[in-house]
Amino acid sequence: MRADLHTHTMLSDGTLGLEELMQVAKKSKVDTIAITDRDTLAGTVRAQIIGKRYNINVITGVELSCWDSENNRKVHLLCYQPDSPDRLEGLCMRTSLARKKAGRLMIIKAVAKYPITAEFISKMAQGSTNVFKQHIMKALMHVGFADRVFGDTYTELFKEKGEKNIAVPIKFPDVYEVLEEILGAGGIAVIAHPYHYEDEAFLDKLVENGLCGVEAWHPTITEEQTEFLLKYAKKHKLLAVGGSDFKGYFARHNSKVGDVLTPEQNVNELLGYKAKIKRQKRKAEKAAAAKE
Repeated sequence: MRADLHTHTMLSDGTLGLEELMQVAKKSKVDTIAITDRDTLAGTVRAQIIGKRYNINVITGVELSCWDSENNRKVHLLCYQPDSPDRLEGLCMRTSLARKKAGRLMIIKAVAKYPITAEFISKMAQGSTNVFKQHIMKALMHVGFADRVFGDTYTELFKEKGEKNIAVPIKFPDVYEVLEEILGAGGIAVIAHPYHYEDEAFLDKLVENGLCGVEAWHPTITEEQTEFLLKYAKKHKLLAVGGSDFKGYFARHNSKVGDVLTPEQNVNELLGYKAKIKRQKRKAEKAAAAKE
């Protein structure tokens, strides 16, 4: 089994459509894939249909944007196999509306600075549920004001403070609220690329609130970091998953579909996780009843 459990499509901040992604996965000999688009489950049903056509097992997923108020930073939680994905639609809609509002303001600022139109930027985002920073950069690349997505122009516009900055903050939902929503929808909650935060206390608190797993394999983390995360997962009885975080040329890192895989044993643990939890719950209930 070759499983890539973290990929994006043009429905959010990726550059390939669902079918194109499946074609690439098939050619790359990836037989199991999770499409984890940012804050949207819009492609869930269609992905399953296309996956069957290419003989690829598609695991339902989504990557949810959250805010860690204690540390004043954005974090991401992956949700796999929610029993009631519709229960996450309200959460996704809230984030989408906040992103749309910020996107409109950034477009206005970009149009004021460069010889492009709002319609042209929107065209770059065609097929996506929202306008992301990458779409603005794509527009600027087309008219010659940037030669890549994540270069000096991106830094000036979205990272450095100054008169050229056009970034607009997005109000994301609280990370612990999102975690609760995932669990309430019957989903499996996994912290995405946790080593980016270098904060074991943060991980501990997420575990206390029901976190199910960690992303231990990712193109931006080292073997030593993966080893630490695997030990952490074992200690806290968490799942360990991984994937390429594929976004095409909208990614900061150069990673192809299948470059980072989840070992077969870990995939099977993910697929059997909810049944295992149910068995443990029944066992605990029987033990409690026996004591009465």
